[in-house]
Amino acid sequence: MAQNHSFDIVSEIDMQEVDNAVNQAIKEIHQRYDLKDSKTEIELNKKEKSLVINTKDDYARKQSIDILQSKFIKRGLSIKALDYMEPEESGGGRLRQKINLRSGISKDNARLITKLIKDSKVKVNAQIQDEQVRVTGPKIDDLQAVIKMVKEADYPFPTQFVNMK
Repeated sequence: MAQNHSFDIVSEIDMQEVDNAVNQAIKEIHQRYDLKDSKTEIELNKKEKSLVINTKDDYARKQSIDILQSKFIKRGLSIKALDYMEPEESGGGRLRQKINLRSGISKDNARLITKLIKDSKVKVNAQIQDEQVRVTGPKIDDLQAVIKMVKEADYPFPTQFVNMK
């Protein structure tokens, strides 16, 4: 049996699930009576990991975002992964809003997580590795305590726990 156990704290988003959520949202927007004439479009750019909502007015934009968020939740995606940019006017008096999809833990956010773990006095080590945090320790119970603590910390970005060994 291994002396040290470990797991990784990551912030990932399943692009196939995002694609499914966007398609469901578009379908619902086109079926809703109050949004039928808005000619709302939601474009997913998988390379840039971003969404663009293009619609006729602020009401339709807000309703579209609400529908998109509900589809994310139904598909098990965290809405914390959505990073909203300011809406801007596009041609023809239409509104356009870009939404970036957060993926990976930034260095600053990784430092927040490691600081939380170190301040807790649980006997584990936390290391920043690229866009994830690796936590190692001799006891599985300590690792589970860290998982619980990070879940309760409620960061502004989604966190998942993978590679438990």
